[in-house]
Amino acid sequence: MAASMVVGLVTVLRVPEPAIRGVDPGGAGGPVLARLKAAVWGPFMDFFGRYLWRALPILAFVATFRICDIVLAAMASPFYHDMGFTKDEVAAVSGISGVAMFLLGAALGGALTARVGLRPVLVAGAALAPCSMLPFAWLATRGHDLGLLITAVSAENLIGGAASSAFIAYLSSLTSAGFTATQYALFSSLMLMLPKSIALFSGLAVDRFGYPAYFVGTAALGLPELALAAWAARLAERPQRGSKR
Repeated sequence: MAASMVVGLVTVLRVPEPAIRGVDPGGAGGPVLARLKAAVWGPFMDFFGRYLWRALPILAFVATFRICDIVLAAMASPFYHDMGFTKDEVAAVSGISGVAMFLLGAALGGALTARVGLRPVLVAGAALAPCSMLPFAWLATRGHDLGLLITAVSAENLIGGAASSAFIAYLSSLTSAGFTATQYALFSSLMLMLPKSIALFSGLAVDRFGYPAYFVGTAALGLPELALAAWAARLAERPQRGSKR
C-alpha cells in the first residue's frame, strides 16, 4: 500500500503548476495577515462570487451526493456479522469482488463522462445509488446467502465507483486555479459532514426498525440527491461571474 503512493508522488513531481492569477497578498494589515485572509476567506469569496445564488443548490448537492454509501457503510460490519458471514467470506467478497467492481465502475464512469458529458453520468449515479441499497435490504431477509452478498456488494461498488469518478470531476470543475486545494478540501469535508452526522444514529435505527427497514431508509436518503443532481450540474455549467480559472 505504501509503494502504491509512489504513483502519486511521481505524478505530482512531474506535472507542472498551473498559471494562477491569485489574490494580491499585500495590504494595510501587513503581508502575514493579508496572506492569512486570502488563504482562509478568499476561497469562500471566490466561490460565492462566481456562482452567486447558484452556490446554495450546488453545495446542497455536494452535501447529499454520497449520503447513501456513507450511511450504509456505517452498519456494514455489524450487518455482515449478524447475518452469520465469516471474516474470511467478508474479506473475500469486499476485498476482491468489491474492489474489482469499484475499479471497473470508476473506469466506466470516467469513460462515460468523457463520451457523453458530466451531467448525464451524475444524474445516472444519483438515480442508481439508492437502488444499490435495496439488495442489502433483500439480503437482510435472507440471512447467510453468499451469492446474494456478492451481488449486493458488487452492485454497490460498481455504481459507487462510476458515480465517484464523475463526482470527483464535478468537484474539480467547481474550483478555481487560485484556491484549488482549499476549495476541494472544503467540498470534500462538506460531502462527509451530513452523512457522518446521520450515521451516528444508525445503530439506534437498526435496533428500532431492523435491517430491512434501515436499508430501505438508506435508499430513501438518496432522493434529495436525485432531485438536485440535474439542477446542480446544469447550474455549474453556466457562465461564471468573475471567474479566475
